[in-house]
Amino acid sequence: MTQLFHTASSLRDERVPGGGHRSFILRRGQILRMTDIEGGGNVSMMMLNPHEKSERLNLPDTLKGQHTARLTAGHCFYSDMGRVLAGILADSCGWHDPFGGVLNAQETQEKYGTGRYQELRNDFYRNGVDNLLVEMGKWDLRQEDLLMVVNFFSKVTVDADGRFSFCARHSAPGSFVELFAPADVLIVLTALPHPLDPSPVYAPRPIQLSWYQAESEQAALQALNSRPENQRALTNTALFAH
Repeated sequence: MTQLFHTASSLRDERVPGGGHRSFILRRGQILRMTDIEGGGNVSMMMLNPHEKSERLNLPDTLKGQHTARLTAGHCFYSDMGRVLAGILADSCGWHDPFGGVLNAQETQEKYGTGRYQELRNDFYRNGVDNLLVEMGKWDLRQEDLLMVVNFFSKVTVDADGRFSFCARHSAPGSFVELFAPADVLIVLTALPHPLDPSPVYAPRPIQLSWYQAESEQAALQALNSRPENQRALTNTALFAH
């Protein structure tokens, strides 16, 4: 049974349609729950320090510091300043991908064909780069600020020769992941298929977002204090947050 770290009732709920994008500050002590409503979804997410946006998610340090190539409950997301931007408190999927990135407009057209607004209106084919840039612009961030993303709800394995393999339908309907913020964190996300998803059909899935207040920040921090590297990063975060 998954331990509940947050209040029973949500502070806010929002549905992100397939192909949609959002950005917001997850406040210190809050928990963001993301739910894959239909299954087979994917959320590509950037993380930054909203008070000093030059501090960003550093996935190489995140993976090296925790000796992992996949992300799940107990793992933290390190910044390039050695602090924790967020951590995974609960996870029904067990695997989230740090490697796949997002597609740009040309790659999306090559994969799915032409899906222009002129013909499809709101069902036109969106791409990850442009979706993220739209949200980044709201925070005075530009193309040069585009950085690596985590692909939630997607599983990508790596064999001994370094080849990636995408695991189709890894996320079942109702799968969820919960992120805790030990300090304010700027979240920029889009709900689009994973770049390595082999399906030739453009069919992005909707995602539910729910905000909660942590019942106990200390209990949440303890759940993320799973290794000495995390402890040091969380200590650095506490010094900054205070």
